[in-house]
Amino acid sequence: MNTVTFLNPVQEQVRLVEERMRAQADDRHPDLRAALEHLLVAGGKRVRPTLVLLTGNMLGGDPERLITLGAAVEMLHTATLVHDDLIDGSLLRRGTPTINARWSPAATVLTGDFIFARAAKLAAETDHLPLMKLFAETLAVIVNGELTQLFSSRGLINRENYYQRIYAKTASLFEMCTRAAAMVSPADGDTIEAMRQFGYQTGMAFQIVDDILDFTGEQAAVGKPVGSDLLQGLVTLPAIYYTETHPDDPDVRLLEEGGWGHRERMERLVESIRTSDAIQQAMAEAEQAVERALALLGPFQAGVEREALAGLARYIVDRQV
Repeated sequence: MNTVTFLNPVQEQVRLVEERMRAQADDRHPDLRAALEHLLVAGGKRVRPTLVLLTGNMLGGDPERLITLGAAVEMLHTATLVHDDLIDGSLLRRGTPTINARWSPAATVLTGDFIFARAAKLAAETDHLPLMKLFAETLAVIVNGELTQLFSSRGLINRENYYQRIYAKTASLFEMCTRAAAMVSPADGDTIEAMRQFGYQTGMAFQIVDDILDFTGEQAAVGKPVGSDLLQGLVTLPAIYYTETHPDDPDVRLLEEGGWGHRERMERLVESIRTSDAIQQAMAEAEQAVERALALLGPFQAGVEREALAGLARYIVDRQV
């Protein structure tokens, strides 16, 4: 099932999510409106609001509430990207200039802050206090994860640290999407927990595949150097598998000793990882997470939304840059 297929059942609702997002800057400074429009046009596949809408529709949730939640989630995600691009110094995202490529750092930070604020306002409009608490907690997890990555993850070859990082960076928001959608639907505790786990598994798989594409994608398509994470000292799953099977590689030893700043050696290590079994091993781990996600859908009644959620989960491991 391709992207278009799993989007089909919620295509009109996703359009309404984008309208709701656009409206958040209607009465604001013209430059803020222009910035939000720029971010919306840059797009993306709207995977997170799609998760919200498919989950909520499957469970019989109120469509208006789900659209509001979908807009809140995507605004939160958009705000994190604005700040991430500034932190990373990224001038392009999906081939489009970033906000910080066009504006000063101060204006970029304030734009991200504004979008966070509007995301929180949208979350509050669901009129569901536990959801608002979950929303705030998830943002705290994301920010804490970014700070941990900045201060204590460079050059660290550690599986547990890696899983914690990708949970904070990606899976926590996927988990919130499916859990929150179930919370605002007529669902019991077991159903909410099953959907939380579905979001967790798909989110972990999504980030593992992103980390694989960092090694296997072409620079022009990815928009950054191949192996850019490792070149910045961030050790992701393909690199972890490689270091476990090639402990005597002198470039691995250099990385372990904190020498990730040695660009030529790290570029050679990236190439070694690209041509090793580590890529397939990491992909197998992502596929196992997707299988666990699919198993969680088993007890739910067959229907368009359940099939689309399954298609979305499979799409995660079928992606190409």
